[in-house]
Amino acid sequence: MPTIIDVARLAGVSPTTAKRALSDPTRLHPATLERVHRAIEALQYEPDQTAGALRRGRNKAIGLVVGSIVEPFFAQLARSIGESVRMLGYSLMVADNNYKSDLELEALRQMSGNRVSGLIIRPGYGKTNLEYLLRMQARGTFVLEVDHHPEGSPFSYVMLDNRRCVAEGVRYLAELGHRRIAALGAYDPVFHPEGRSKAFPEAMQAVGLSIPPEYRRVISLNEREAYDLTLYFMGLPERPTALFAYNGTGAIGAFRAIRELGLEIPRNVSLLGFDNYPWTGLVKPAVDVFEQPVEDMGRAAARVVLAAVEEGPPPEPVRLVFPGRLLKRGSCAPPSA
Repeated sequence: MPTIIDVARLAGVSPTTAKRALSDPTRLHPATLERVHRAIEALQYEPDQTAGALRRGRNKAIGLVVGSIVEPFFAQLARSIGESVRMLGYSLMVADNNYKSDLELEALRQMSGNRVSGLIIRPGYGKTNLEYLLRMQARGTFVLEVDHHPEGSPFSYVMLDNRRCVAEGVRYLAELGHRRIAALGAYDPVFHPEGRSKAFPEAMQAVGLSIPPEYRRVISLNEREAYDLTLYFMGLPERPTALFAYNGTGAIGAFRAIRELGLEIPRNVSLLGFDNYPWTGLVKPAVDVFEQPVEDMGRAAARVVLAAVEEGPPPEPVRLVFPGRLLKRGSCAPPSA
């Protein structure tokens, strides 16, 4: 494998000049830079990123840990972040935690072992990895949370305004006349401690509605469990007249279960969800959803992390909260009974 010394020898320059062609090319004469580039191409030289990370104490890479790699929200978020970090010469390392903190710890160890300069993380549920994240931060990795901010976390974050969206969604359903509204996942301080599930009981209380005990079921944020929970809800003697899904895959699970039961949306049950995925506008009726500004959130997350990496961490945590937009498209209507 060719080294930078081989490149320098072929280009007829010193190793320092050859390195400068990669790290600070504007300082070289164009003719010298051209000779080095020709040597790199001829030798098919590729810099040893690991060795560079060891010298610098960090790599020119940003780590991203998402909740689920199959959730389109996170795919779109990763694309937006990746485009932003590559513009400044950084690469993006992506892993998912499946919303579980034990799997998350494995990903964090990989990120730390690769000496990432910054970390953007969607925290999982379960035993917190706060201690490990603080150690990464102490070693120079800037940490930013996205989509979920655990209570008491000291890190910067980029978030949707979940409380406002849930309040608006419950109010929208209540104004249509719904009194039996069920959310696909109840709040739990360990297994489901996220903002949307926590805001739901408060939003219901604000419009004068209560949640029956049989509507309080804790599930994971995936299609299968949302499907099973919808089947359970629709089999109750007093079944909900409206369902509120907390993410896009949850809405898919609910939609599939409703159709398989031979029920009609919104005549038999209204459906409201999050995430404006393509399928939500293609089915009939199209699904009412809260659209998240995913691209803006991704760019903002990348901007905060890169600024901290390049210029130093901010004196206070950065807190960025983005509004959601309710798209009313036909899946919610007054209850028929």
